[in-house]
Amino acid sequence: MHSTPLAPDLVRGLAELEPTARGLRTHRLPAWARAQFPDPQVLSMEQQPSGGRLSLRTGASQLELELHATRVAFRGAERPRGRVDVVIDGELVLSDPLTGGDALEVDLATGESVLESGPTHRTVLQDVGAEEKEIELWLPHNEGIELVALRTDEPVLPLDPGGQQAWVHYGSSISQGSNAASPTRIWPVVAARAAGRQLRNLGLGGGALLDPFVARTIRDAPADVISLELGINIVNLDGFRRRTLVPAVHGFLDTIREGHPHTPIHLISPLFCGIHERTPGPGMVDPASIGTDQVRFAASGTEGDTELGRLTLEVFREALEDVMDRREDANLHHVDGLALYGEADAAEHPLPDGLHPDTETHRLIGERFAAQVFGAEE
Repeated sequence: MHSTPLAPDLVRGLAELEPTARGLRTHRLPAWARAQFPDPQVLSMEQQPSGGRLSLRTGASQLELELHATRVAFRGAERPRGRVDVVIDGELVLSDPLTGGDALEVDLATGESVLESGPTHRTVLQDVGAEEKEIELWLPHNEGIELVALRTDEPVLPLDPGGQQAWVHYGSSISQGSNAASPTRIWPVVAARAAGRQLRNLGLGGGALLDPFVARTIRDAPADVISLELGINIVNLDGFRRRTLVPAVHGFLDTIREGHPHTPIHLISPLFCGIHERTPGPGMVDPASIGTDQVRFAASGTEGDTELGRLTLEVFREALEDVMDRREDANLHHVDGLALYGEADAAEHPLPDGLHPDTETHRLIGERFAAQVFGAEE
């Protein structure tokens, strides 16, 4: 087997690869942004390569990707492992669950944590034919990754994107892919594959908070289209009041426009989430659900309390309408989050933990977004 250097031209959807003693750590935010605000939550999420993939053309019939994963595991609340999805000539042929790696096990009741170390993981393809083919190895959306080695029985070349438009998307854990079964089944990837777009996903679990360093990252990124999924993190952090929210959204958009003066921007209002529709945050883990088969989230605010500008999802949608009304920008478009996932959908496809969609609902959201924004057929 040949060992192929993991050069940047083989990797899509990431900001950079950081050399480590083991290999190359994936990052979705550039080093300057991580240095500016080294928040543990932000760093944990941006190292999880949601939307990141190796894209190559090869005649290899055998392929092996070695990587090392790092994850947070909650004691008493087991979550499925991340996966590597292998797509050959557009078809998913393997969804490989991760093994080994390092796990920071956290006790939700006490906050105590213990680090447990494990071996590297290998995703192996065998006997897939000697003809030239396009292979994409989609990296896990929910675990931090170090790429260790890529081995094949024939040389590989970078895959030409073929003129596909570059799409930069920003959002919450819903956009990062929480509760989806595998990296090609998170809604932004569903939409990108349906519409033939080259995705860079800046969905950051717990982190869609209008941080200026993210706006500058988007400003500086190649992009033919940009989308921003806003609301749920701001409400469940109780991070803004309406007075501070509206100028923050304007400032975020202004910064992006410095680098993309005419690029279409799609501003996505919050998807339906019953716990926060009329109840402000902060959000919390429902204590009664700890140790059960399904940990659930709840809102700790008081229903209907919007005094002093406190935000619910209903108030947030009104604030975004105000932003849209006041900007003279023909290339700024509103995407109704309730048209992607609304109250009727919640009855048919309930959020398992009260906050995040399951795999089937990710598919539904992705297909609707592709149809509405990119004009792809459902």
